[in-house]
Amino acid sequence: MTFGKNFPSDDYYDIIVVGAGPSGTTAARFSALMGAKVLVLEKDRDVGYPVRCGEAVSHEGLVQFIQPDPRWIASTVRYFKLVAPNGNVVKPNIEGHGYILERRIFDYELAKIAVECGAEVVTKAYVNGLILNDGKVEGVKVLLNNSEQVEIRAKIVIGADGVESRVGRWAGLDTTCKLQDMESAAQMTLTNIEVEPDTCYFYFGNEIAPGGYLWVFPKGKNTANVGIGIAGIYGRQRHALSYLEEFVEKHFPKASILTVIAGGVPCAKTAEKIVTAGLMLVGDAAHQVNPVSGGGIISGMIGGKLAGQIAGQAIREKNLNLIFKYQDEWRKVLGQRHERYYKIKQFIYRFSDEKLNEIADELAKVPYEKLTLKTLFMTAVKAQPSLLIEVAKLFF
Repeated sequence: MTFGKNFPSDDYYDIIVVGAGPSGTTAARFSALMGAKVLVLEKDRDVGYPVRCGEAVSHEGLVQFIQPDPRWIASTVRYFKLVAPNGNVVKPNIEGHGYILERRIFDYELAKIAVECGAEVVTKAYVNGLILNDGKVEGVKVLLNNSEQVEIRAKIVIGADGVESRVGRWAGLDTTCKLQDMESAAQMTLTNIEVEPDTCYFYFGNEIAPGGYLWVFPKGKNTANVGIGIAGIYGRQRHALSYLEEFVEKHFPKASILTVIAGGVPCAKTAEKIVTAGLMLVGDAAHQVNPVSGGGIISGMIGGKLAGQIAGQAIREKNLNLIFKYQDEWRKVLGQRHERYYKIKQFIYRFSDEKLNEIADELAKVPYEKLTLKTLFMTAVKAQPSLLIEVAKLFF
């Protein structure tokens, strides 16, 4: 089947992936490479749209899956600048570089690669239920083109359907996120502004982004994604978008707003269970977002690759119970690291503005060459000594 048709070629597959974001199409790609018959179902009309993301990735993370291409890279980022509540700027040495993507093109390219590897992709396919047999997932119920209700069977279903995955809940998995871990987020894409095209800015402070941070990610010389994520408990008192509007009015008064998006980001530990009989969860559905940064593109793709390879192996070896090793494999590869980030986040985002200013003043004394992320975290440890063990586990 060619990419873009709006109906599946059969009613039975080895693996069905629900959701065509980066984690879903990566799972499809790697399971198809192992010879599995794979179908990806995407509810929206187009893969990669709408974009709900800051669009930032590291070079090291990206090249695990695809080589950088100027067609879907808006900016190459070489510097970070961290802005304390008092306005002082800290410029850490990030020891590498990263990119701000054009997600619409990037996601589309990942879907094409999955198809080239043997998967089928169908858009305007709204999954509205699972086929269950004694608690085991055996396929999905789908509304195609807003008109035709069908059932498609599969040996394994991979849920890549985003925050608080419905697919997971239908299968009995708890995919909810505690309020304190669900960040309230908003973002604008602005143009007609002055930005440094190779630098990402991060603003901290209770007046700017309580329990989180505000970012400015460049997309060329005069365009940027300007967004904010605040802890859910603060989002109940005041919407993230109002903080963002206040910042934009102050810093970019002449900007033209191209897009505005808002939603929740699960900055939590990985969901307690991400696999059950016949079903695996990846990406935001499994809470595979980095709890400190809120970034989820690369970590979701890592989860997708693991799930795709294990699902493909289960099909190849005709042993569906193999999918249960996915939970432990994810924890070894990234999940355990995310648990440590989560503990660090709980302390860092509670720092007062005075404490953040003190940390920034201390970091300002460190020469640029030595001001690595490790140094940054270790300086935070001085303000909260109980973090020492978790930080040490991350870097040693």
